[in-house]
This record gives sequence, C-alpha cells and structure tokens, in this order.
Amino acid sequence: MTGTLLQLPIFGLEAEPLVVLIIAALAGGAFGAALGALPSFIFTGFVVFLGEGVAILEGTISDVEGIPSGDLATGITDVIGFGAVTGPHIAFAGGVAATAYAGKRYPEMEPAGWDYHFGKNILYAFGTKPDILAVGAIFGVIGMLFTQAMGELGFPTDNIALSVVATAFLARLVFGYPLVGKVGGSNILDMSPFEREEKRVSTDGGTETNRLATEPWLPHQYKWSGVIAVGLVAGVLGGYIWLETGSIFLGYAISAMSLLFLNLGVEKIPVTHHISLLGAVGAVIAMPVIGSEPVVLLVAGVFGAISGLLGEVTQRMFYSHSGTHVDPPAMAIAIFMFVIGVLYLVGVLPNAGYLGL
Repeated sequence: MTGTLLQLPIFGLEAEPLVVLIIAALAGGAFGAALGALPSFIFTGFVVFLGEGVAILEGTISDVEGIPSGDLATGITDVIGFGAVTGPHIAFAGGVAATAYAGKRYPEMEPAGWDYHFGKNILYAFGTKPDILAVGAIFGVIGMLFTQAMGELGFPTDNIALSVVATAFLARLVFGYPLVGKVGGSNILDMSPFEREEKRVSTDGGTETNRLATEPWLPHQYKWSGVIAVGLVAGVLGGYIWLETGSIFLGYAISAMSLLFLNLGVEKIPVTHHISLLGAVGAVIAMPVIGSEPVVLLVAGVFGAISGLLGEVTQRMFYSHSGTHVDPPAMAIAIFMFVIGVLYLVGVLPNAGYLGL
C-alpha cells in the first residue's frame, strides 16, 4: 500500500519528488526570511545571471565535462534560480511573509530612519530568530505548492509572479492587515498625501504608529513621466539583450542584481526587472511578425513602458495603503503575461514569450 501511495502523482509529480520539493521549499522560505526578502531576490538575479551565462556558453560548446548541452544551464536557472533555493515564489515570498509577521509581532525591531510600516521593510534580514524563520518556511512551501498547482492547471501566466502576489495577500489576511488599507488621498491612485507628507494614525501592525498617510513603493519612482521613461529605456535594453544572446532572462537577472545597490542604500536606483523581462518578451513576440531589429527594439521599449505603468498602477492600488509589501513588479508580470498568454491562446500573438503554453 505504501508503494502505491508513493506512485500517486500530485501536481504532476510523484509523491517522493514532491516531498523533496516541500523539504527544500521549507528551507528556501526560511532562507528568504533569514536574509530578508530583497537580499534573497538579489541572489535570484545572480543565480539566474550565472545560469543564463552558462546557457549562452553552451550555445557554442556542445558538451561541458560530459554534461549534454542544456542540462547544466537548466539546473542553474530553473532548479536553483527559479526553484527552491532562490525562487521568488519561495525565498522572496517567505521573506515578505516573515516581514509582515515581524511588523506585528516585533515592532520594536524596526530600525531607526524607516519611515513606512515595519511590515514593509523587505530590506531587513531577520537572521536566526526561529519563529520568523518558521513563518518564512511555511510561506515558502505555500508559494511552491501554489506555483505547482497553477502550472498543472495550465493557467496562462507567469505563475511564479502570481504566487508571489497571492502569498503576499495571504500574509495580510493571516497577520491581520487590511487587504487594501485606508486610502489617504482623494482616490486610490492619489499620491499627493505623500508629497505633502501627511500623516495618519494606523493600527495595521497591532500597534499605533504615526506614519505617512500614503506610502509609495518607490519614492523616487512613482511619477508617471519617470516610470514611462525608465520603462522605455529598460525595455529596449531587455529586448536588445535577447536579440544579441537569445536569453529572455538575462536582462531580468541584470536588473535584479542592480538592486544590490538599492539594498545598500544608494539613492534612486530604479527597479526594472519587470520592465527588462517584458521588454525581452516584446522582442520575442515582435520578431517573427516584424523582422526588423530596430522596430523590434521599439516594440520592446513599449512593452517595457507598459509593464512599468502596470507596476505603478498596482502599487498605488495594493501597496501604498496597507502595512505590508505586495510586490508591484510581480503584479505587473503576472497581469501582463496573463494578457499575453490569453492573446496567444486565441491566436492573436505568434508566441507567448517564455510561457510553456
């Protein structure tokens, strides 16, 4: 009977490999809590950069020490970078949930100079505190299972990004934060209370704090003109990297690695991984239709600008008014790739970028 149970497929996996994934995801989610959500995602960038670099190298070298072409890169990018070790749906999601928990359970840990609710401080590393690591571990498993389930159902989007969003909202529910929060301005998209430095008394984390009425995700990257500008730039670069290397994810990795400087306190570093990724996707979609590389790069820029705007709209709706982090880049990727996936399935687009549809 036991042998039969171990052969039953769950989420497309046999029971034993699934158990291995669950154990690894527990560790990966705790890893994200220990390092902090943003530092763990920066590691994602470095690992994916390595994996994509190896993949590009394998394009010119058929075998690497006896490993068939493609196997080594798949192991680095998919299994590690987007897998249980640094996958955003596991490590970053675990870090986000741990931060939400700490914002309520340990408000005294909030560092000096942090102006937002502590539940949003995804730069903070929690080290070895067992209960915080446990929260990260649990949410790492939830993120992994959600991603596996949506993939098995064939849901047409980037299910890693979707999982990051879903687990962030789940953390708000579990730890007693409002899903959206009290709107501080005239409407949900209004950022003017932040510009006027208006304050409010909030109990989002279980203790009253006099904090900003509206908290934009990036104080240096929320004005529409700037978002469009950086979207065009990073989108073109993501498309160009794909044209020259064949890697959709290399630009994403470079953007993610650049966040090391933001984490270290360098002011005004833009966040662009959702932009460079969709710029590359725009190039992939446009090339078989247009064929002209200059025009393809322009399409990549437009895709990047749209993704940047989606990130900004969603941060104004779901980040700015509550006390925890819900990731605007993940929301932008999930929404945009869902639109692309649906348009491909109905025959409007020639391909769906990197979606395995």
